[in-house]
Amino acid sequence: MRLLAVAFAAAALASPAQFLHAHQLGDGGFAEAGAPTSPALTAWASLGVVAAGAGPGAALDYLRAHDDESLPPATLALVALAEAALGDGRLATSLPTEPGQTNAVIWTILARRQAGRTVPKALVRALLDRQSRTGGWGWAKGGAPDSNDTAAAVQALCSAGVSGAPIRRGLGYLRELRNGDGGFALVRNRASDAQSTAWTIQAFLAAGLRPPAGAYAYLARLRLADGRYRYSTRYAVTPVWVTAQVLPATVKMPFPLRRS
Repeated sequence: MRLLAVAFAAAALASPAQFLHAHQLGDGGFAEAGAPTSPALTAWASLGVVAAGAGPGAALDYLRAHDDESLPPATLALVALAEAALGDGRLATSLPTEPGQTNAVIWTILARRQAGRTVPKALVRALLDRQSRTGGWGWAKGGAPDSNDTAAAVQALCSAGVSGAPIRRGLGYLRELRNGDGGFALVRNRASDAQSTAWTIQAFLAAGLRPPAGAYAYLARLRLADGRYRYSTRYAVTPVWVTAQVLPATVKMPFPLRRS
């Protein structure tokens, strides 16, 4: 009887994709409760539902309507990644080929690879040159490294065919951010959080390695019955953003997304 009760309880849980769909508004965009839609959040949510194999609704139409040059470069590249994952690689091929801000370089590489395009060597060289002595990357050139940008950089470099020391050093930096609860922190001496843990999982998957022990269990403890993920054991903030970024890791899919 106990096993049957556990099975029924598991079946009653909503999926993360269902939670995200509940926050897709009539214009096709995604929003946090009570807030307007935005291209960035819609891109994240689209990547999450695509990774889960769920239908994106009118998300692509929304993104196409908002992928103009008024967006910051990193956001524009993120939108291009999402559009390519949704089946439209037009924007990815028109992104700048010269290095800009580090996070824009990362998302441009991933967007081009998602669209099946080659990556300009200048972008790969710039990203390699910006790896810190600790092995990590920050969001801007010369900035302090963190787990999220480091994990994204590792995925970008792996997608561009880079292997060896840069990847090992990046993963080494991430390992140093692991806490005793199995989760990973944004930076040293911080508590674990869902997004940092999910990013780290994706980085190891991109490198063809098994994610560190306890990472999936940590994320499982943060999942709520309605399908969303808490930011951490202490905080439950920006649930659409958090859930969207966690979802690809839970289905063991790094960027760029590849479905068979």
